[in-house]
Amino acid sequence: MATGAGKLTWDHIDKYLEYIEIPQQFRQAQNAELDIAFLTALHVHHIAAFPYENLSLHYTKKVNISLNPFALHRKFLQNGRGGYCMETSIFFNHVLRALGFRAYLTGARIRLRKDGVPQGPYSGWRHIVNIVVFPDGTRYSCDVGFGGDGPTKPLPLVSEHIVPNLGSQEIRLLHDTLPDHLTEPQKVWIYQYRNSTDKPWNSFYAFAENEWAPAEFDAINYWASTHSDSFQTYTMLIVRFLRTPGSDEIYGKVMLVDGEVKRNLGGKTSLVLSCSTEEERIKALKEVFNITLTHEERAGIRGKSSELSA
Repeated sequence: MATGAGKLTWDHIDKYLEYIEIPQQFRQAQNAELDIAFLTALHVHHIAAFPYENLSLHYTKKVNISLNPFALHRKFLQNGRGGYCMETSIFFNHVLRALGFRAYLTGARIRLRKDGVPQGPYSGWRHIVNIVVFPDGTRYSCDVGFGGDGPTKPLPLVSEHIVPNLGSQEIRLLHDTLPDHLTEPQKVWIYQYRNSTDKPWNSFYAFAENEWAPAEFDAINYWASTHSDSFQTYTMLIVRFLRTPGSDEIYGKVMLVDGEVKRNLGGKTSLVLSCSTEEERIKALKEVFNITLTHEERAGIRGKSSELSA
């Protein structure tokens, strides 16, 4: 389960860039300029190519989520697969650093949804984000692993700087203290979204700027993938962002929550189909999400609470 040492090679990176269908001007990775245009293209094409999904927690006899960069590269570049936040953000970090970006990872506290909206106190560490530092000192949060309400492009670490997201949704970072701070009122970066300009801002997660060590993510990964209090262990989730071919525009997303497949094309979410059996869900994984599970993976869900049985 350890993140492991080692650096992705240029061969790994070339295959990755080809897989995510990044524009041709960025294909010569060793010569590409490490600027915000390249970072934005990487972010957009990464989340469109690799779905946020936690199938490896359900379609398996024994949960063992590897954060090793080479294992992640193998998993992500075949069968239409992706991963949940630990996997995809750590994989993205290895890609960024192999390309030459100055990027590091830090932990984030989240607020859980109630009635579809993040509410209540912030949790312990349950999420991670990349922070990218450019030579002029500007910093960006690059979160490719938050799922449906996550940012579709990098966000500058500038308080209250509004960025358009999917459809009419807007997002920003607010540099402020948390309302339920532990002892000292220390400022952190709070990720917020609103679905239109006439709606209030919703605070979803918060992070500081300190770099975390791989061992710290191993601990979070183990808790998130095995603990009964982690929603990942009992709720099956997939979010695939939809990118306009030939562009860096995300125009929608398709999602699976347990047995329901939903679609959002930049407006209201609608139900596409409901799966009542494993056969129906396996078919939906292939036809809607282009995800192919192995025979061993399909057998791994038998007897689990997340199994669909009519």
